[in-house]
Amino acid sequence: MKVYFASDHAGFELKNVLASYVRERGHEVIDCGAYTYDETDDYPGFIRKAAQMVSRSSGEVRAVILGKTGEGEAMAANRLPNVRAAVYYGGNTKIVSLSRSHNDANVLSLGAGFMDASEAKEAVTLWLATKFSGEARHMRRIRDIEQS
Repeated sequence: MKVYFASDHAGFELKNVLASYVRERGHEVIDCGAYTYDETDDYPGFIRKAAQMVSRSSGEVRAVILGKTGEGEAMAANRLPNVRAAVYYGGNTKIVSLSRSHNDANVLSLGAGFMDASEAKEAVTLWLATKFSGEARHMRRIRDIEQS
């Protein structure tokens, strides 16, 4: 599977850890930035680049985006067609699997300021492994979202 990664300064270190981790598990990883740590950078450009790649793709393409909370990053990503970004910033991982099985989330937005690398790796592993259920009610809801 092809997995795009993007973050600003707040998620920069964790993005690099996770990108290496995902690559070691056999996925193709594409880094959309930030490429260097700059505490004054802004996330929209980096996030937009990863989200555009997901928006334009079909099939098994996903993105993991990071920021301090993951909230603004998800908002930026969700502005693009066919992008369904879910936010996770720690705690119960059931939300991670449900984002995939019920909502077919293709972008996972992580709140790097609220989790350590171990927790983030667990969430990303679960998210990449979870399949969309394909149930009619979930497909209908996704169509409704896309038509909004």
